[in-house]
Amino acid sequence: MGSKRLGLIAGNGKFPILFAQRAKSQGFQVIAAAIRGDTSLFLKPFVDKLAWFKAGELQKLFSFFKDQDVQQVIMAGQVNQNNLFDPNVTFDDELQSLFQALKDRKADTIFTAVADKLKEQGLELVDSTFLIKEYLAPKGILTQRKPTEAEQSDIEFGRTIAKAMGGLDVGQTVVIKDKAIVAIEAMEGTDQTILRGGKIARTGSVVVKTSKPNQDMRFDVPVIGPRTLRNMIKSKANCLAIEAEKTIVIDLEICLKLANKNQISIIST
Repeated sequence: MGSKRLGLIAGNGKFPILFAQRAKSQGFQVIAAAIRGDTSLFLKPFVDKLAWFKAGELQKLFSFFKDQDVQQVIMAGQVNQNNLFDPNVTFDDELQSLFQALKDRKADTIFTAVADKLKEQGLELVDSTFLIKEYLAPKGILTQRKPTEAEQSDIEFGRTIAKAMGGLDVGQTVVIKDKAIVAIEAMEGTDQTILRGGKIARTGSVVVKTSKPNQDMRFDVPVIGPRTLRNMIKSKANCLAIEAEKTIVIDLEICLKLANKNQISIIST
């Protein structure tokens, strides 16, 4: 990483704040583009400069980074995909032409096209985990309780389904119970998938979250955190299986405390 000046496209959740804190501690200047309706207001104290953009303002975002002499950019946190269908969101000419050229509107297709547009503007999109490798899930059983034999069977079944769905760029998360597919993540995101699965399974479901078969670490890297566990508690889910070294874990200690208190098993393989 040559330059000590980083552009940050900040989506929702705590990941952008976590990244900004780490970048600052490593001596980077962080120039953040915040998305209205997605980015946390708490990001501001952790960055050197912050500007707000509407979801469809791609050209303004490019111009902001270029004006700030940014050459390398990372994406952290999701931008609500509901923006695709929100009548109040207006796409600028740059984003409109990008969408018109897409073969489909799957996440990888959109993000890869944005990365290509950034490159055209002289901006390099880099691995979103390059400063926070220690936040990637370690391998092993992370909680006090191990998965039961039945849960382990559901995990193995769920991984096959999650990888297949990831290969199709549908989503990263599936909810399984007794080898039945209870819920598959689409545009609504992991939290809503867990809650939807809980309504159907009622109790004892297994949540499996994996990376895509050819995961591009520049964007859409799997993330879990306390919110994931709280939704599992609401859904009375018993077990969470994630992928070691490819899943970012936000606030691991809080996650483990919530899991252990509620007899949830977390396994990372």
